[in-house]
Amino acid sequence: MQPPDTELRLLLLTSSYWPEHSPPQRRWMSLITTLCDQGWAVSVVAPVAHYGPGPDYNADTKGHAWRLQHGHLGERIYRVPHLLLGDNRIFKLANQFVGAAGSVLRGVATGRQDAVVVTAPSLPLLGSALLVARFKGLPLVVEMRDAWPNLAEDASLVRGGSKSVINGAVEYVQNRADLVVTVTEGFARTLRERGVTNVVTVRNGILMDRTPHLDAPPVDRKRLEVLYLGNHGESQALDVLIRAAALVGDDMRLTLVGHGSQKPALRRLAVELGVNVRFLPPEYREAVFERYREADSLVISLRDDWKSFEDTIPSKTYEVLAIGRHITGIVRGEAAHVLTEAGEGDIVECKPREIAELWRALAADRGRLQPAGSGRAWVQRNAEYSDLACQYSELLRETIHEHRTHPPQSLGRRIARVGRAAVKVARSARRARRHA
Repeated sequence: MQPPDTELRLLLLTSSYWPEHSPPQRRWMSLITTLCDQGWAVSVVAPVAHYGPGPDYNADTKGHAWRLQHGHLGERIYRVPHLLLGDNRIFKLANQFVGAAGSVLRGVATGRQDAVVVTAPSLPLLGSALLVARFKGLPLVVEMRDAWPNLAEDASLVRGGSKSVINGAVEYVQNRADLVVTVTEGFARTLRERGVTNVVTVRNGILMDRTPHLDAPPVDRKRLEVLYLGNHGESQALDVLIRAAALVGDDMRLTLVGHGSQKPALRRLAVELGVNVRFLPPEYREAVFERYREADSLVISLRDDWKSFEDTIPSKTYEVLAIGRHITGIVRGEAAHVLTEAGEGDIVECKPREIAELWRALAADRGRLQPAGSGRAWVQRNAEYSDLACQYSELLRETIHEHRTHPPQSLGRRIARVGRAAVKVARSARRARRHA
């Protein structure tokens, strides 16, 4: 597809970007690769890199607050401050507010753009993007990569009076966005039922030309090699994997690659149960594919007691489907539907005994480890990032065109509108503190 003649300029607000290694970083760097070919000039407002350092992370690439940084895809990166606080929820929220405030100041001073995109889950950043878009008279695209605010309720991040304030603030921004983008059809339906209009789905995905198709694992291996690669947090319920591995015993080895808040507790549990678990730090690029190559079954896991996860698909799902390995799918809802539709792997409940039964059966009959081969074809049709970026480009252009059919307000009116919005945000914050 040839790029259009007219160059358009996109401003992206995100809480995580290169050289970090995170879901928003992987998604948007993959999208920007094609968007630039489609005639887009992209500017990114993001905090100084601090989370999940990737292979390119160093003192120079992480950036400096308030300074411009040139990305290797041709994008311009405007850094805002990040406080070096702890890793608990309170400190994370404080950092989100610092980043959100900085994003307003930096976002309005990045020159001319044609549209503003904000990618959640940083909830304060949603408000920042609304202020920037209103100040500059631009259409706002809100990308909900997770099922917020539903997920915040499931995780008990908000309670009591603050719950209604947070929900109201998120829905306030969603209802005033020119376009809301979700990564799953299920959450798009939820938003439409809630009354949000102009909702579309642009999946997560992979770049197929950078994702190899592996040969099948050996049929004569003496033990089952099971691999989980990704975040070690509350959402993944990795303790269930360790308990299942303890039930299987020496017929298997479980390998957990990555980092996260629950990793110390998982190590302690493995020692307590005396189970053969190999814990490894995060790995990147070719090292990831080598780790996949040595595995027999790859785990996709989400806890089953948070209802919002029925509308969630772990971002690694598409990569795992494409490389050619058996999948242990500990998921439900839309993620389970994708695995079923792709015709790969086994889906089990998030219970140690049921997972252990599957792994025992795989160890006893390694013929079940041979992938059907339909997963890669499914990803090619549904989750190739070059196609998804073209879809995104068309949606953005349509949104800009629609916005331009209604002349923007004068600068004075926009400033007044921003002031009124800021007052509303401040009042909501005060109510939240009173109810906390």
